[in-house]
Amino acid sequence: MSDMTVADINQAIGGKLAVLYGGRSAEREISLKSGAAVAAAFERQGIAVEKIDVANDGWMQGLKADFTQVFIALHGPGGEDGTVQGALECLGVKYTGSGVLASALAMDKFRCKLLWLGLGLSTPKFIELTAGSDWAAIIADMGSVIVKPACEGSSIGMARAETAQELEAAWQNAQAYGRVFAEQWVVGSEYTVAILNGKALPAIKLETDAAFYDFNAKYLSNETRYLCPCGLSAAEELELSELALAAFNSLGCQGWGRVDVMRDSDGRFYLLEVNTVPGMTDHSLVPMAAKQAGLDFEQLVKAILAGSISGNAGA
Repeated sequence: MSDMTVADINQAIGGKLAVLYGGRSAEREISLKSGAAVAAAFERQGIAVEKIDVANDGWMQGLKADFTQVFIALHGPGGEDGTVQGALECLGVKYTGSGVLASALAMDKFRCKLLWLGLGLSTPKFIELTAGSDWAAIIADMGSVIVKPACEGSSIGMARAETAQELEAAWQNAQAYGRVFAEQWVVGSEYTVAILNGKALPAIKLETDAAFYDFNAKYLSNETRYLCPCGLSAAEELELSELALAAFNSLGCQGWGRVDVMRDSDGRFYLLEVNTVPGMTDHSLVPMAAKQAGLDFEQLVKAILAGSISGNAGA
């Protein structure tokens, strides 16, 4: 999806690329794996890389002097929420993926859903939870719900609730990660659509025997099933792809990312969230979708970087 050669990239970046990974979020371990995989893929192609763990004090020292381009492989708060993007903009260093505002909006799932609601994009019913919430009234209105921290990823802090007591307990647990909301549970199939430089890659259907696609199902279990092709008709997959692109573009996202969607028993799609720096591990979904589209891992990371260099993403 890019005509840039390795020679073109090396010339554009001045011969060395920084991969930002690690960080201090609850997704640190996943980020370390993603960053290591990305760096190794570039090195196999003859692109010199330096991995920089942003958990280390003084990580920005020398960045402006030594690098003109970074690949962001950070997940969660501090890396995926516009914070590091803003720092890089102040340094004048180009970076992969979405900019400051888009990253911040996508990271805050509650405000993201408010935006979609205003645009008429389909998303499950939701409500913010506080100490003053009427737990019984919420369950009476919405039935079964999934409780989510507004600004975390990788299903961290999430729990399903079917009673007022379960809802309050789930909120008590999730509030350790900041603001919390409840989303109406959608009975049906879960899909994810990767976006790469303005195009939707083949959708993946996710199947797990767990209560939902949680941290264990995402990163640890070998029992989770990933179907790509996803089994939808051509018309249905086109509808899903167009919805995912609309969601991605509505936030002003750029470069690459992933949109998670549910489909109910009536066949209606509901947007869940946008990930602006998805995982790049051996269990991750974007590489799977890219493979189905004919891109191996090396080609995928090169396309992401080329999109940033050509001005389609980042600063």
